[in-house]
Amino acid sequence: MRHSIIVNNQEQTVDVASHTPLLWVLRDQLQLMGTKYGCGVSQCGACTVHVDGEAVRSCVYPISAVEGARITTIEGLSPTSDHAVQKAWIEKQVPQCGYCQSGMIMAAAALLAQNPRPTEEDIRRDLTNICRCGTYSDIVEAIRSVAEEPSND
Repeated sequence: MRHSIIVNNQEQTVDVASHTPLLWVLRDQLQLMGTKYGCGVSQCGACTVHVDGEAVRSCVYPISAVEGARITTIEGLSPTSDHAVQKAWIEKQVPQCGYCQSGMIMAAAALLAQNPRPTEEDIRRDLTNICRCGTYSDIVEAIRSVAEEPSND
């Protein structure tokens, strides 16, 4: 079945079954490899993308649910990697292995869009992605640094 979607501000048409997870459309059909497969059951968050600005786990999100929606992947968050969260990740040296980082960054960007001044408690409660390297303190520090920027009003 043909599906029309908007990914990173570009209209795309894909021919896949309606139940195909968005993750596999992004990776296999559109060759956007930044979104990672982690668990396949919506637990780890490595596959997090934005659908109409909301963070979603694309490994369980069917393509049929995104017809006409605006999808943003890590590649589309900032083509020049200068989104405030991406810059904070680099400045605070967050990644270790890096596998979960695109999903973490997408979840953090969505959190900050909804709550520009989250407390540490807000971050720890709302950011449910899993980092197997355990860089949670660095992740919280990076998000807090963005929240504390004067330009984040």
